[in-house]
Parts: sequence; C-alpha cells; structure tokens
Amino acid sequence: MKNIIRNKNFYLMLSADAVLVTLAYSLAYLVRFEGNIPSQHLEQLEVTLPFVVAFKLICFFIFGLYRGMWRYTSLVDLKNVFKAVVSSSLIIILTILFLNRFQGYSRYVYAIDFVFSFLFVGGIRVAIRLFFANDYSFFHVIGRTRKSFTRKLLIIGAGDAGEKVLREILEHPSMNIEPVGFLDDDPDKSGKTIHGVPVLGTLDDIGKVKRDFDEILVAISSVKGVMMRRIVDMCKDTGKPLRTVPGIWELIEGKVSVKSIRRVHIEDLLDREEIHLDEEEIRQYIKDKRVLITGAGGSIGSELARQVGRFHPQALALLDFSEENLFEIEGDCRQRFGFIPMSGFLVDVKNRESTDRVFRAFRPDTVFHAAAYKHVPMQEMHPWEAVSNNISGTRNLVEAALENRVERFVLVSTDKAVRPANIMGATKRVAEMVVECMNGDVVTRFMSVRFGNVLWSSGSAIPLFQKQISQGMPVTVTHPEITRYFMSIPEAAQLILQAGAMGRGGETFILDMGKPMRIIDLARDLIRLSGLEPGRDIPIEFIGLRPGEKLYEELITEGEGIVATGHEKILVLRGDAHNRDALNTQVDELLTIAATFDATAIKKKLKEIVPEYTPES
Repeated sequence: MKNIIRNKNFYLMLSADAVLVTLAYSLAYLVRFEGNIPSQHLEQLEVTLPFVVAFKLICFFIFGLYRGMWRYTSLVDLKNVFKAVVSSSLIIILTILFLNRFQGYSRYVYAIDFVFSFLFVGGIRVAIRLFFANDYSFFHVIGRTRKSFTRKLLIIGAGDAGEKVLREILEHPSMNIEPVGFLDDDPDKSGKTIHGVPVLGTLDDIGKVKRDFDEILVAISSVKGVMMRRIVDMCKDTGKPLRTVPGIWELIEGKVSVKSIRRVHIEDLLDREEIHLDEEEIRQYIKDKRVLITGAGGSIGSELARQVGRFHPQALALLDFSEENLFEIEGDCRQRFGFIPMSGFLVDVKNRESTDRVFRAFRPDTVFHAAAYKHVPMQEMHPWEAVSNNISGTRNLVEAALENRVERFVLVSTDKAVRPANIMGATKRVAEMVVECMNGDVVTRFMSVRFGNVLWSSGSAIPLFQKQISQGMPVTVTHPEITRYFMSIPEAAQLILQAGAMGRGGETFILDMGKPMRIIDLARDLIRLSGLEPGRDIPIEFIGLRPGEKLYEELITEGEGIVATGHEKILVLRGDAHNRDALNTQVDELLTIAATFDATAIKKKLKEIVPEYTPES
C-alpha cells in the first residue's frame, strides 16, 4: 500500500477517476431529467456528489484498481472495475434506502450512474491500453498509422497461442511485423477476425491465399508429429520460411512470446506427447543438496546441469575430461545460476586417484554419471578404450560414492545395452551390472536410466546429416529399414531427474521412447526443413551397416521383469542381483585383457560377463 501511495501516477489515476465519477453522476441527473434538472434535485446533486465520489474512489482502491498499470489493462482489470462499480452503487442505493426509503430520490438516476461509471472508468483504461499498444487497425482512423513493415506474417492456428502472438505483435510496432491473416482447420473460424486480422481459411487453402506474406508461423503450441508433418508438407510449396512457437514444456511458466518463436526443428516432427514432471518430487531430492554431474560438457550432461540448476541445489559440481566442453558449460551455468556455488573439475574418471580427490573435495549428495564413450563404430575400433572408460570409469565413481556415503547415484545408460551387438552396448551393460550389484546394506541408492537415441547428441546422426545438407552433399543412411528410438535432449534430461527421484536402489529405469522412427524418414524430414526436396536437391545414399550396428534397438531384454511406475513415461526393471565379488573379479580380468589391446580377447571376455552379447565374428 505504501508503494502505491508514494507513486505519483497513483494521484493522476485517482484524479482521473474522480473527474469521471463526477461526470457520470452529473450526467445521470441530466439524462434522467432530459437536461432540465428541477431545483430540488439539483440541490440534491450538489449535496450528495462529494459523498458519492469519495465512496466510489474508496471502493475502487479496495478492489485494487490502482495496483495495475493502465497501459496493460486486461479483461481481469475490467472485471475488477465492474465489481467495484457494482459494489459501490449497491451500497449507495442501500444506504439511501435505509436512511429515507428513497423518498425524494430518483431510482433511475442511480441505474444510469452505474452504466456511465462503468463505461467511463473502464473506457479510459481501455483507451490508454490501445494508445500504448498502437493498434494500427484502430489508430489509423485518427491518423496514427504504423510505419512501413519489413515482414508480413501468415499465422497458422487461430487459437490461444495465435491470439497471444498476434497481440504481442500489435503491442510492439517496433518489430515491424505485419500479420496478414490466419489459417485454421476449424471451418467455423473462416471469415472471422482476431484483433482485426482475418481468418482466411483452412490449412488446405494455403495455396489460395491472395495476400502477400514473407513468413509462415505455426502458432499451435501443442502441435507435434503427424500434424506438424502435414503442415510442413503443405507449406513447402510456398517457398516461405516456416517458424513455430515452442511447446509449453519448453517455455518458462508456459508463456508464449514472439521472442520464443523459432524455426521448425526435427523434434517437432516426432510423434511424442509432452512430458509432465512431478517437479515437487524432484525438488525434494535436489534442493539444498550437493550435486555432481560427470560428463557435464556433453549433450546430456550439460542439459542435466541446466535442469538441476532450476531446483536450487546447495552446490553444483561439473566434471568433464574435455577442457573446452567444461569451460563452456561452466560459463553457461555460472551465467544462468550465479546464486549457486559452482565447481569445475577437469578430470578423467578412468583415473581413480583424481576421482577420489573430487569426491573428497566436493562431498556430493547426488551423482549423475553421464560420462561415456558413445560412438559405436569408434568403440568397435578401440574396444580397450571403451572398456576402460565405460566400465573402469563407472566402477571408480561407484566405489568413490560408497566411500563418501553419497545418497543417490544415477547411471545414464542406453538401449544399446539390451542384447548388445557392439562394444558400446556391452560395456554399458557391464556398467549397469556394476551399479546394480552395489545396492544392499549401504547408504547410497544406486540406479540406472536406460533410453534410446537423443537428437543432436554427440552420438546422433542428425549433426552429420545437417552438415551434409549444408554442403550440398548426399545424405548417407546405412540401411533403408534401420530404425531408432528418439527423444530430445531436454526431454531425456528431465526424465533422468524424474527417475532419480523415484529410485529406491537397484532399479533400471526405462524411458518411454514412443514409436521407433526410420532413419531414412528422419533424413527426408531434415532435407525438407532445410527448404530442399529429397532426391531432387539432395540425394540419399545407402552405405551399409557399420561395425556393431543393428537394424533396430530394444529397451528390454529377455528375462527382465518390467513394472509400471507412478510416471506414465517411466517403467522400471528389477533384474537378478549380481554377486559383487564375482563381478569385480570378472571386471578385473577384463581390464587386464584390455591392457593387451587384443580386440578378440576383449569381446570374448565381454561375452562371458554378458551372455546375451552377440559380437560380429
């Protein structure tokens, strides 16, 4: 209240309302008596006017009419005006009725006064809102036209998201964007207008739009998969750039803004539902905790760091072997979360002494282990490095977590660990086994999270396809029928956090990846999103399966018991517990063999540890 009273604009608004209320009350008498007010009622007007005005202004203050800024007047503000005018008018009428039963007073005066008060008090707020909004469809009438536009925009989707984007465009003329019309598949909207901008037809009419436009905006925040594919296909013949508003899960507090408009991404074409997180459950195990993320400079690790920062940990440690990647993610996190104590560790998890030093120095409560080698063909060529990094590195971290009484340890695994056909999958499966066997009479809860390919990650084919398209080279696909599960990096990171909150120790969580997608379809979509036509502008070549590569991936292996969890996108497996001592002995033998650089012997030993492993002969 003190801030309101100290604000000079408060007195300006109060004075304006006082004048308007006075005018409304006086006009009510003039209208009621057709411009010739009898002397008795004129005297009555003079006596009651100060009390009526003062009481209405007090009601306006009580109903919060002076808390908002008039330039941002909304329907909520108009509702408050209506409530304040109704309440003040009713109380005034009841007071007069109680004092003298309305003898000598005209009832019509107060009915007319109510109408005028609402029109004047609400009207001035709307007029100021329109003035600052510079709505060209209104102000061109009084000679205030917008300057020349630089971009003409056709909006697909005449719903809530489209209306919000349009409103922001109209309120910010400096953007120099002219919305020329809407397209919407609801035929009942055709011919109607939103803020003066017409709905020109349905999406099928895009080729018939006679108005010039420079860009197309998909303003349907929930559009995904099949629907987005249809939109992309129908818009490609226009030759115009296609942009979209992100899904609500990508936006802070779900705010749709012109600033958030971006190009259509390959993620938009995936037929996947939006994820709903139990943020309170995640917050309970991260807030005020010390969190360590390994592989923090990688695609998954860096996104985990950004997501963890949202839940206000006590401190955040970022560990990575790459100097450049660590420098970038540490700088990014310090800029985003300057209020969180941050530590960067340039460490190779294969080095046990360095790993122990990190745990002693930072004393983490929660560890997310995302550090791993991910390129399948590269690991087939260097299996000893995969064994050392993916298995020995994981064991070093697990043992350090035990010694330092870490509360939770979450291993980021892969669908390639299911019936592995390559070194990468086999080593990640052994890493899962190492994590599983550590649960028991210990403080730490060890668990794994298994999922498929992540778009734009370092191991994904998407960056390679994009590079080939930008250079005008053929896009190389290994096999016409090869399929993979896909999800976005933020989606994967969020589900890892959610699974970590649900774990009680010993689980392998499986993320619902939706339906597998053919890589050739992905390649075609990327080419089209680049404004080109597959086969005509950019050819697609099949180069054959690479070493260790399967036609399709699985998320569950035979004999694993899958159980639903409280989250619709997360399942859990509880496999047979492994003997810790026996497994450690086998891992030690494997590391000894890896030191000989004998690929055949390494694969043979991996086959002993993981019987379902089927390496190429």
